[in-house]
Amino acid sequence: MAFKGLQPISYGGREVWPLIEGGKGVSATNHMSSGAWAAAGGIGTVSAVNADSYDAEGKIVPQVYDALTRKERHEQLVRYAIDGATEQVRRAYEVASGKGAININVLWEMGGAQQVLEGVLEKTRGLVTGVTCGAGMPYKLAEIAARFNVNYLPIISSARAFRALWKRSYHKVADLMAAVVYEDPWLAGGHNGLSNAEDPEKPEDPYPRVKALRETMRSEGIPESVPIIMAGGVWYLREWDNWIDNPELGQIAFQYGTRPLLTEESPIPDGWKEALRHLEEGDILLHRFSPTGFYSSAVRNPFLRNLEARSHRQIPYSKVEAGVHTVQLDVGVKGKNFWVAPTDLARARAWVAEGHTEALKTPDDTVVFVSPEERATIREDQAACMGCLSHCGFSSWKDHDDYTTGRLADPRSFCIQKTLQDIAHGAPVEENLMFAGHSAFRFKQDPFYSNNFTPTVKQLVDRILTGD
Repeated sequence: MAFKGLQPISYGGREVWPLIEGGKGVSATNHMSSGAWAAAGGIGTVSAVNADSYDAEGKIVPQVYDALTRKERHEQLVRYAIDGATEQVRRAYEVASGKGAININVLWEMGGAQQVLEGVLEKTRGLVTGVTCGAGMPYKLAEIAARFNVNYLPIISSARAFRALWKRSYHKVADLMAAVVYEDPWLAGGHNGLSNAEDPEKPEDPYPRVKALRETMRSEGIPESVPIIMAGGVWYLREWDNWIDNPELGQIAFQYGTRPLLTEESPIPDGWKEALRHLEEGDILLHRFSPTGFYSSAVRNPFLRNLEARSHRQIPYSKVEAGVHTVQLDVGVKGKNFWVAPTDLARARAWVAEGHTEALKTPDDTVVFVSPEERATIREDQAACMGCLSHCGFSSWKDHDDYTTGRLADPRSFCIQKTLQDIAHGAPVEENLMFAGHSAFRFKQDPFYSNNFTPTVKQLVDRILTGD
């Protein structure tokens, strides 16, 4: 029996529970998890962000980027992405066995996003019910959905962002917009749509923001039957009781990104699953180190703490003596064109004494101090860039025109493709980016997971449907 008031919705020609598995790349959701979620009666979501392919023996094919140039490595990446997502969709469809629905998720800011999405949809006709897409302003999403006759579900974080997308593009393909995903920028894991007008330190109540989104949708004539999917911070349905059957909000569905990580079918390594069981409230950091330039939320582990410390070891400089920059930096740099404040010179000397002997320039007229080992890793990762983003702050790659952003590569960031591939395939969780939503600490508190219990996806969906 379902939680009070929760009713199935019509999606893709069949009734499904209004419970959506959040798609998580790289390889944190795959055919096993999404197929099982659909088989349980919900909407499973395959991540189409550089998903795994398999060889004839069923082993994961390593994604090796051995081409000489970034552009050629980017082309390798696009091929891997299309092949991997296609295989994941086919397998998820088989696992679902005609139940629920299978969506795919893409990040609009991933390298070659349009080419990948079109390539996957071309090869999976009749298998994909819809496409969720965020991380940017995907104006072309509706046009692509229309070409392949699939639903689209834009991911936004404000009524303003949705209005811009609707006015420019989505109103032309209104019939295929199956839902709008409101991703709470303060609560959701992974990348989010926090704008410059919003304060990362001051979370806002999602209710008035979702109410404003529904009012915007109504003003544009979008029918009440088009759900708003609440994503971010959703754990117990009973905590959202006043959202269900609420005339102010209209039809509401719920997306789960973090809870499905700890299931039998979840493809993440056991070390990652175990780490989730021990998180405390406040262990998730909303930060801006991602090379996308977007805010994102992840576990504040040694990997993130190292990035925080690196940015702390940062001082501004001028190329000539000016203002408070009255002394020349004499450590960590070559040449004399680094003028800094006297207090910053003292800080720099202290960092060098600690072993952070290398100063690296940033695009913002600052230098950061790192160890020789860190410098070597940063430069190696920048040189090995395979063009996984449309614009990368870390390597200054761009996936079109002249293939460069024109800005200095930023050593305060990191290679996101490398770390997400590594953690998804068994590398130490403490040494890599570990995306999670801000409710992940509840794994430790929720009695459902006591005695190290790991549910199947079906058990989790059944549990959610009780209100817990």
